[in-house]
Amino acid sequence: MRTVVIGGTGHIGTYLVPRLIRLGHDVTVLSRGERTPYHSDGTWKNVEFVQVDRAAEDAAGTFGRRVADLRPDVVIDLICFTEDSARQLTEAVEGKIQHLLHCGTIWVHGPSVSVPTREDAPRKPFGDYGKQKAAIEGYLLAKARRDGFPVTIVHPGHICGPGWTPVNPAGNFDLAVYEKLAQGHDVLLPNLGLETLNPVHADDVAGVFLAAIASRSTAIGESFHAVASDAITLRGYAHAVADWFGRPSRLGFLPIGQLQQQLPKLDAAATWDHVEHSPHCSMEKAARLLDFRPRYSAFEAALSGISWLVDNGKIAT
Repeated sequence: MRTVVIGGTGHIGTYLVPRLIRLGHDVTVLSRGERTPYHSDGTWKNVEFVQVDRAAEDAAGTFGRRVADLRPDVVIDLICFTEDSARQLTEAVEGKIQHLLHCGTIWVHGPSVSVPTREDAPRKPFGDYGKQKAAIEGYLLAKARRDGFPVTIVHPGHICGPGWTPVNPAGNFDLAVYEKLAQGHDVLLPNLGLETLNPVHADDVAGVFLAAIASRSTAIGESFHAVASDAITLRGYAHAVADWFGRPSRLGFLPIGQLQQQLPKLDAAATWDHVEHSPHCSMEKAARLLDFRPRYSAFEAALSGISWLVDNGKIAT
């Protein structure tokens, strides 16, 4: 099966592409060529790489045709961020492929209401990223219902794995939070630390894509979450990290508005974003329709990234 992966050298592609090769797919990866996968794997020598600037080609109206000209059976789109970009690709490959798999986000849901949130929950996204991804999902699923377009959407949570920084227990990406927990120092969390995060190991996200390809008849026209089977509270996460370092957790709590005033601008925005979403999504649909269950718990997924940061001297213990 000829499979094109758009953006295949990032978090998900690092795990997805080698697994596709092992399953016998003939894989072409389209990327800007600005980075390599997060860990080496001998299967990458069997991958065809095409360097492309998607944003520039979308602007020129040529990207969809470039993909279609590769004559794929399956297209996995990991880096589509606007409805116009999705529309261009869809129109170019319609009637020419067996399956398009689009990478969305659990941010399409907006703030959690009833948890665990199911895929059919009403969409109330906020922020440009969530709104754009919800618009893409709406367009693609409408194409599936109206025209029989063979699309599946996968919505990852907070992607984790060796090589990059997982969201920390304060809801941002400041490595100092991990260092304070590692050294037994005080850590401030927003509110009472009862908001939730929904980490997922990148290999489990790859697993949902593969399960959808394997169960094409039940996956087409559907959206699926890709998260751990559990969510974790901020304070529970902090306790677990401190325990892993063999330290007591020394936690303090501030209303999020006050905490934001003490944080750098980017950290404050990230904390607000994660707290306001406070996601806890269900994996029941993936289990029922795709027979897929995540390997990693929420904390195990986060720990895969934290332990890599420690081993590579990014976190002082």
